[in-house]
Amino acid sequence: MGILVLVFIFISLTQHGDAHGPDSCNHGGGLCRVGTCVSGEYLAQYCFEPIILCCKNLSPTSTES
Repeated sequence: MGILVLVFIFISLTQHGDAHGPDSCNHGGGLCRVGTCVSGEYLAQYCFEPIILCCKNLSPTSTES
């Protein structure tokens, strides 16, 4: 019975309209995090809504030469 619940949750997460997946997040310069974003980051989108967030830095990193 427990395995059926896990399968249902997985299907629900992957079919949600606002879930973009980790590839989209990583390509956009973000990181997938569980729960909340860390200090200095903001929620840009969801990797798998509502559990796994795509967090990006508040200030873009600049390279100095």
